[in-house]
Amino acid sequence: MTLTEKQLPRIVLTLLILLTLIAGIVTYLRPMAIFPDPSWGFQVMKAMEHGHGFNMKVVPDQQDINENYAEFLSWWSPGQYLVPYVFRTLFHLNIGQASAVTILVCEILGLLGFYSFFRKAGFSRNISAISIAFIASQLFYVSPYVFYNGGEVLLFGFMGWFLYGCLSFSKANDWRLLLFILLSGLMGFCCKSSFMWMFGAALCFLWINISLPEKKPVKWIVNGIWLGIPAVAAVAVIYLGYLSRGLTPASGNNPLKLLWETFGYPLASPLLSGFSIDELTLGLLYHPDGPMFSYAVSVLIIVLLAALSVAIFIAILKKVPYQSYKTLLTVFYVAAVLFFGYSYLKQLAISYEGRHFRIIGLIFIPGVIYLVSRLKIGYRVLFGLLWAGLLIASLKYVSTGYRVNRDENSHGVSGITQQFLDQKSLNTLINLDRTHTNAIFVFTSPDLGLEVEHNRYITIDPVPVDLKYSLMDNLHCGHGGPLYIFLPADCEGKRAETILKCFEDYHNFKETKITGDYIMYSAD
Repeated sequence: MTLTEKQLPRIVLTLLILLTLIAGIVTYLRPMAIFPDPSWGFQVMKAMEHGHGFNMKVVPDQQDINENYAEFLSWWSPGQYLVPYVFRTLFHLNIGQASAVTILVCEILGLLGFYSFFRKAGFSRNISAISIAFIASQLFYVSPYVFYNGGEVLLFGFMGWFLYGCLSFSKANDWRLLLFILLSGLMGFCCKSSFMWMFGAALCFLWINISLPEKKPVKWIVNGIWLGIPAVAAVAVIYLGYLSRGLTPASGNNPLKLLWETFGYPLASPLLSGFSIDELTLGLLYHPDGPMFSYAVSVLIIVLLAALSVAIFIAILKKVPYQSYKTLLTVFYVAAVLFFGYSYLKQLAISYEGRHFRIIGLIFIPGVIYLVSRLKIGYRVLFGLLWAGLLIASLKYVSTGYRVNRDENSHGVSGITQQFLDQKSLNTLINLDRTHTNAIFVFTSPDLGLEVEHNRYITIDPVPVDLKYSLMDNLHCGHGGPLYIFLPADCEGKRAETILKCFEDYHNFKETKITGDYIMYSAD
């Protein structure tokens, strides 16, 4: 081994950890905004801080808002708020600071974990180091510094070490493996509920990888039983203690719907998620900020990416010499295609987003780097230019996002950067909260409720421009003290009138234009 081969991984790891520390400190000093999913989790955290039960979301009752209604929040996993809750409790931080610390810890754990996993899978130090450098150049890696995404960053910090563990056992009846399966199943689910399909894929890999040397079919059966005992125990705890207590994305019974993207999107997941293509295109199929391409063009791109992803997958199986890695890659890729293809076919509440497939892209990356390292210099230069383009896009995104969060968005008591109220409107909210104890605030975004400390709040669905709105789902009856509804100014008129109808026992609303961008409707 040359001196360069010894030094390069150390330099890369040191540099990446140093840059991550700097980014974490900057984010701590001026915390990021937040995605809606973890906002609901933090609402649960606030209820727990006020003495309510574990994972209970406590809100004014729709039947009578003078009373409270407690609901077990099973739609999302609890780690997105529990981990920041630990830092918040230990170090007396606000929500924004605790989230920033969570991001920093998970990003460093993720880099070290995936480097260890790549090494355990057989890749050289150089390939492993270059792979995590490629990961750290991606838009998905830097996005938590702009928006806290909860389970996404937690899972990144966990999965590298989990996969490392999956490659560390050779006997099914090893008590350490049984304990690993039980604890990792619980921890992974705590990070993100979608870990369950990854858990199933990992169990399948463990069974195949451990049983391959065995020639007798009975040994395969015995190994499956050994692995199944802690797996069933973990799933039972998760289901009985959590999933069975409320609705989940798998709830409901919808008709089948087969489209090109139903299985094409999962097949394209290595490039969509591993190369941040879905993020760079603002979401090919799920685009809350508006589409970059038409639906037909997006589907065509997905089909082409699916074909290219399958071609890369076949090339990895042919060229990469590490059998355990190839088995793991195959099992996870096939499991993702089957699980998500079936979910999309059933029209379950799982969006077409690359983030759901992140682990597939991460597992693919060292295989791609290995293939590129054996290409002619011209192709390696082209890959380097692609990498540079991804890095520039990531740096532009995080620098612009940080500037907007710092200078243009508002900041309140939660520490979270708020996107949906300007500073004057947020100050109005905070002052009203401080001068009342029996008021109810109403928002159309779940993160704004995190600014309310002394009163109660309701989060209702925003009214779309076409006014197609489920009034019954958002209807709140009864009277529970002064009511303050904060809305964007462009809702003034019929959209605002629709929301006011959701509170049928309140009348004579007063409209206050706080700023040119936001209005408040109040009624006593």
